[in-house]
Amino acid sequence: MITDKIIIKGNKEGLNVVINMNHFSDFDDMLESLVDKLMQGRKFYKGSTLKITTELKYINDREIRKLKEILFDEFLISDCIFQEQGDSTTKVFTGIYEGRTKFLRKTIRSGQSINYPGNVVIIGDVNPGAEIYAAGNIIVFGTLRGAVHAGTNGNEKAIIAAFKLEPQILQIGNIITRSPEDEIKPQYPEVAKIKNGNIIVEPYLDNKYI
Repeated sequence: MITDKIIIKGNKEGLNVVINMNHFSDFDDMLESLVDKLMQGRKFYKGSTLKITTELKYINDREIRKLKEILFDEFLISDCIFQEQGDSTTKVFTGIYEGRTKFLRKTIRSGQSINYPGNVVIIGDVNPGAEIYAAGNIIVFGTLRGAVHAGTNGNEKAIIAAFKLEPQILQIGNIITRSPEDEIKPQYPEVAKIKNGNIIVEPYLDNKYI
């Protein structure tokens, strides 16, 4: 039995997987046990966020990538966060590169709709009438004029950023707003996020969101 080696606990933020690496001979031994345990409730993990709490000194970057790929591909989770055991500080970056990220090198035109269970990065424009839905963050290297919804799984920590942020409709988690029609549009990158229960838009500042 592996119940004392790997413990899965649910909370309001998602699922926390506690792994005691001292009980395994190596990473592959742990990975096999983890997959076996998750398979017992495979259908429940789709679209969820997994926080893995363990001794990170026993896992290198290549092994973390391998673990993430299996969790994303086999169990269809939307995000994966790593935390050092016994420490409440997250050790792995949880910004726009955390979890699955879909890169689109094109303009999203009116009538087109993108829906992805992770982050969406668009190198191009999002035209009026286009729709973008992402469980994670939405980043647009261009002008965003369509309808966008980040954090579709209820993640209110998601952000929406663009070189020119001019959306018709902007939603993060369950909070939605519309762009004022008569507002003067700034000529610098902006980031939209939730603060105190409301969506705020502020200038992008280097290193502030990582």
